[in-house]
Amino acid sequence: MKLKIGQTVRVGFAFLSISAFWQMYNTIIPLILTNTFHMNETISGVIMALDNVLALFLLPMFGTISDNCKSSMGKRKPFILFGTIAAVILSLLLPLIDNSYSYAPSMGKIYLFIIVLCMLLVVMGTYRSPAVALMPDITPKPLRSQANAIINLMGALGGIAYLLISAFLYSKSRTKGLKHVDYLPIFMIVSLIMIAALLIVMFTVNERKLSEAANVADTESGSSGAVSHDGHKQKPEEIMIDSTTSKVVSKKDFPSDVKKSLAFLLVSIAFWFISYNAVTTWFTTYANAKWSMSFGRANTCLLVANGGAILCYLPIGWLSGKFGRKKMILSGITIMTISFIASFIYTFTIGKFTGLYYTFSMAAQIVTPVATGWLMHYVGYNVLFIYAAIFMAAAFFSMQFVKHGEAVIAK
Repeated sequence: MKLKIGQTVRVGFAFLSISAFWQMYNTIIPLILTNTFHMNETISGVIMALDNVLALFLLPMFGTISDNCKSSMGKRKPFILFGTIAAVILSLLLPLIDNSYSYAPSMGKIYLFIIVLCMLLVVMGTYRSPAVALMPDITPKPLRSQANAIINLMGALGGIAYLLISAFLYSKSRTKGLKHVDYLPIFMIVSLIMIAALLIVMFTVNERKLSEAANVADTESGSSGAVSHDGHKQKPEEIMIDSTTSKVVSKKDFPSDVKKSLAFLLVSIAFWFISYNAVTTWFTTYANAKWSMSFGRANTCLLVANGGAILCYLPIGWLSGKFGRKKMILSGITIMTISFIASFIYTFTIGKFTGLYYTFSMAAQIVTPVATGWLMHYVGYNVLFIYAAIFMAAAFFSMQFVKHGEAVIAK
C-alpha cells in the first residue's frame, strides 16, 4: 500500500485556500477594526473571537451533516463548492465597506460590516470540517499520517502565498503617508486563489470513487476494526495502545492516571493556544503601533514564521519518534517562551480526542483575543509578548503532569 502523493496534493488545495483566507482574516480584520472604525482593542478582541465561538458549534454540526450527505458529488464536495463561493462573495464586500466608511463614515456602515463579517464566519464554518474530512475519507487508514503531513504543508503554502503577496502589495514605500489603506486588491487575489483551489478539487478529485477505493483497501488490510476483551468488534476510533503495557485497550476503559494525563494535556493545549493566538491575532496591529511597521513588513515577519514551520514539520516528526512527543513539545514551548520574552525586551529596547482538542483550543482562542485586547487597551501594547510568554510557560508547567500518549507500536 503506497500513498498517492499527487492525489493528496490535489485534495490539499481545499486546505490551502482555507489557510490563505484565515491568514488574511487574522492580519487584516484587526487593522480595519482599530484603524478604520477606531474601535478599542477590547471590542475588537471580542469580534476577533467570534469565529472561534461559532466554530465550537458549526464545525461538529456540519461535520455530522456532511457525514450523512448523499450527493452524487460525494459527502464533502457540495459543502466545499457552495461554501467557497459564498465565502468569496461575502469576503469581497468587507474591503468595499471599509473603503466606503473611510470616505464617508457612518454607524450604519459599521453595523453592515459586522453583519457581513458574521455571515462570512458562518459560511466558513459550514465547509471547514467537510474540507478537512475529505482527506481521511479518501485515504486508507495506514497512510493517513503521511497524507496529513502533506495536507499541513499545503495549508502552510496557502498562508505563505498570501504573506508574500501582501508583503509586496503593502510594503512601506507603497503605504507610507496614506490616510487609509485599500485592502481590496489583496482580498481579490485571495478570492482568486480560493476559486482556483476550488476548481482543482472539483474537477480532479473524484470523491465517491476514491472513498470506495479507500474502504476496500482498509478492509483488505484488516484496519476496519479490532475485537475488545468482551468479544464485540470495535471501531478504530474506539481503541488505543496503552503506552505502558503496549496492549490494545478500549478508550472507554481509561485508567485514572491516563485520564489525569489527558486532562493536563488538554489544559496545556489551552494554555499554548491562549499564548500563540494572542500574538497571531494582534501582531500586525502591534507591529504598526509599537514598531511603526507597514502592514507588508509585519506580514514579512509572519512569512518567516510560516517558512520556519514548513522546514520543521518533517524533522520534528522524526525527532518526536526518536526522543518522544512530550520532550519535543516541551522543547518547542521553551523556545516559544524565550522568543516571546525576547520580543518583549525588543519592544522596550526599540520602541472525541480530536473533538476535545478543538474544544480546548477553540475555547482558548475565544478567550485570548478579548483578554489581550483588554490588556492592550488599559495597560498598553507592551503587555502582548509578556502575556504570551506567561501562558506558554504555564503550558510547559502543565505538560509536566502528562505521563501518557507517546507513540508505542503494538507487538
